[in-house]
Amino acid sequence: MRIAVPNKGRLHEPTIDLLERAGLHLENGADRKLYADTVDPEVTVLFARAADIPEYVADGAADLGITGLDQVREAGVENVEELLDLEFGRCRLVLAAPEDGDIETAADLEGKTVATEFPTITRRFFDGVGVDPDVVEVSGATELTPHVEMADAIVDITSTGTTLKMNRLVVVEEVLSSSVRLFARSDVVDDPKVREVRTALSSVIAAEGKRYLMMNVPADRLEAVRDVIPGLGGPTIMDIANGDGEKVAVHAVVDERDVFETITEVKRAGASGILVTEIERLVE
Repeated sequence: MRIAVPNKGRLHEPTIDLLERAGLHLENGADRKLYADTVDPEVTVLFARAADIPEYVADGAADLGITGLDQVREAGVENVEELLDLEFGRCRLVLAAPEDGDIETAADLEGKTVATEFPTITRRFFDGVGVDPDVVEVSGATELTPHVEMADAIVDITSTGTTLKMNRLVVVEEVLSSSVRLFARSDVVDDPKVREVRTALSSVIAAEGKRYLMMNVPADRLEAVRDVIPGLGGPTIMDIANGDGEKVAVHAVVDERDVFETITEVKRAGASGILVTEIERLVE
């Protein structure tokens, strides 16, 4: 099983970190130019340009790929399926135009010029709204093209919108909302190892922002404590050894943002010996 991942850039480190937390530890490091073995002898990680990963998967060089949805849509590959949103690398692909111009909707670009590094996505977007501009592919500095009269508008990636504002551009419409996804070639989607990798990665994502709460509770205060715990599917109740039935142990998974208030409430309800720990993985 080969997994293609970004070899550099803003997606590289978060991807390697996710694999490590999922238990797919890279045995010969993440700085090799071509590949790395993992602790699982059946899984190898390949390093490639983020934009090339969809083709790696589609052509069979890799079975799984981790890259942005925007890269997959731009590649236009047909035999690749999305398995999981990995919930990082979020950005938007937007149609933007000069703030002092007369472009207010996509329809205003009929017969005009749009510059972009994403010609496939851009043409598909305009086809969808029934507008036919001249789409010009550029390899960088897309934001400058309207100001040097190369284009009337652009389609480009934005995360915060700061770069657009600096270049006196405003968003006209959103073209695509993107984040990093796990993809598989269509013919291996049901492979047991693919499902295993997907489960490992999803367990890390499911644990994000969650905490494991443990406490001792007098048996006669159990209902009061249970009522104030915003648990994942309800708390787990266990007898305490040598507790003579007077106390029980209560375990629950709660959102990190609820921990402070929950501790206050359960302590008020009679809980003691309260312990909060992080969760590395959560298989649902």
